[in-house]
Amino acid sequence: MGNRLTSLEICAGAGGQAIGLEAAGFDHLALVEVDHHACNTLRFNRPSWNVIEMDVRKFDGKPYEGVDFFAGGVPCPPFSVAGKQLGWDDERDLFPDALRLVEETRPKAVMIENVKGLMSKKFANYRKQILRKLKELGYFGDWKLIYAADFGVPQLRPRAILVALQEAYWPYFDWPCVKPGERLTVGEALYDQMAANGWEGAEAWSGKANSIAPTLVGGSKKHGGADLGPTRAKKAWLELGVNGKSLANEAPMPDFEGIPRLTVQMTATVQGFPKDWVFTGKKTASYRQIGNAFPPPVAKGVGRAIASALRKEKLFDKPGIVLELAFSETTKR
Repeated sequence: MGNRLTSLEICAGAGGQAIGLEAAGFDHLALVEVDHHACNTLRFNRPSWNVIEMDVRKFDGKPYEGVDFFAGGVPCPPFSVAGKQLGWDDERDLFPDALRLVEETRPKAVMIENVKGLMSKKFANYRKQILRKLKELGYFGDWKLIYAADFGVPQLRPRAILVALQEAYWPYFDWPCVKPGERLTVGEALYDQMAANGWEGAEAWSGKANSIAPTLVGGSKKHGGADLGPTRAKKAWLELGVNGKSLANEAPMPDFEGIPRLTVQMTATVQGFPKDWVFTGKKTASYRQIGNAFPPPVAKGVGRAIASALRKEKLFDKPGIVLELAFSETTKR
């Protein structure tokens, strides 16, 4: 495909961002990830991808100089409300390495995503410093808080997104338009999977789960295992008719009574992964890959906006593009 663009991704995880960017028209020259289970997932699903299993701090970007697009989802603990929010002072902060790699690779465009906490007033100066450094390197950029629910994903999941482009391309970039109004609910997204084993209560359950989910959490290696997060998150899931204390191995059986649990595949659907994407490793390892992921439909939406800018096109001047972007990854029941 001669019209496709090249990309380099760091902190690739289990492929959420990579799937979306692939659909947006990018060919990945390399995906860098330190977690062994996530690397196995990437290799299993896309044997052709160049998966580099190593700490991004040790990764040399110089061989990839001239790549079209540099992307990554750097670790969130330095900015998460669940942590100490140390920012620059947190040893897990990989923004300095991301900026180093931008300088080494000199891409036409950059996208880095993180948790909502990075958009707080506390980190205003941090965000400005990153934009200032990028401008010194020849990039114009901006931050935006984006909600996954606006892209057809059945959970809220707000994410801080940084997009920066070289000066020649920046005037062509617009943030993705989203379809206002109705959002895909948990019941609509998961009905088929809940009913897969003939559960008689699936229809009634779907009607009760008539809202979007809270942000999917539970990906931390330090806290918990295969459950849907802390007490507040479990309470929100319970309001949707989901037992968040653990994950199930399979969908409810025909005579099941009580409150159903989600399977690993169901959580992947809530995160926006395609149904054929396989997660390697046991239940807890698989769920951690999902809980840490960037929803593919969001990556696709922002990725398409960036790809159009790199081709010096105005994507959102085209009629009908808003609806297609918002719901292309998920079909309502």
